[in-house]
Amino acid sequence: MHKSANYLYLQIIDNIMIMKRFIHKIVAIFLLCFLVAGSTVKAQQFKPNTEIGVLLGASYYLGDLNTTHFNQSTAAAGLVIRKNIDKRFAYKAELMYLNLRSDETDSKDTISATRGLHFKSPAYELSGQIEFNFLPYDPGNPLYTWTPFVYAGASLFSFNPQGENANGEWVDLQPLGTEGQGTTLPNTDSKYSLIQFAAALGGGVKIAVSNTFNIIFEYSTRKTFTDYLDDVSGNYVSTTPTEWSDNPDALYFSNPSSYNKDDPEDTSLYPFGKERGNPNKKDWYSFAGVTLSFKLGNKTKGCDF
Repeated sequence: MHKSANYLYLQIIDNIMIMKRFIHKIVAIFLLCFLVAGSTVKAQQFKPNTEIGVLLGASYYLGDLNTTHFNQSTAAAGLVIRKNIDKRFAYKAELMYLNLRSDETDSKDTISATRGLHFKSPAYELSGQIEFNFLPYDPGNPLYTWTPFVYAGASLFSFNPQGENANGEWVDLQPLGTEGQGTTLPNTDSKYSLIQFAAALGGGVKIAVSNTFNIIFEYSTRKTFTDYLDDVSGNYVSTTPTEWSDNPDALYFSNPSSYNKDDPEDTSLYPFGKERGNPNKKDWYSFAGVTLSFKLGNKTKGCDF
């Protein structure tokens, strides 16, 4: 009886030890799973990063001399720095060069072609924007490799409209005051500034080629607060050319259709004081292109998963 009790006691102790070892193994497994799960979650968390990119595309202008999108477009280029805050939001700075132009002599509208106003203007823009991704976006994460996006912001830009005179020379138009700007003529403005602000709006699609390289297609437009991108806004000067200016370039660019006639005082087509542009509609410029963007300081080794 004593031996039986002793044996039972030993069996109980042995079972307790087995259970203890089993519990330790279970706890260890749970701890391992917890650490692995935590490591996986951490690996899947978004890491804020910075990109730098090059934008190439085409730009065009909309205003008194052109109302058709992409008409007479020219090349545009820029540099982009983007800070990705999370999978949805980013902010960026952008430095752009554009060359805006329009020429009414190329118009299919005979009235515009006869009037013959034209310009070209280099434009340099510095802008800041906030982007929103419609889908989570995280290059390197196979679940989030593309997204449509939109952005809004503000830009500061400089421009300088020029025209080609009768001798084939390109002349700065703003100093000429082609609508009587800066003179004492009635219904005229002061000379416009060549540095202006604009509202920046746009959107497109981002595609992650790898965890460090993105291709971004976008279309962007700028609503300016000037009507003089093309040097056209108000009325033809309200006096005869010879009483207004003795500068042949000012006379020519103010009203090319009358200047080319034998009698420069004959302005039957576009008489003095007639509307030359619509000052109530400000000018716009836009561009479409592709950005090749690279992530900076990528130190990830191997796969995040």
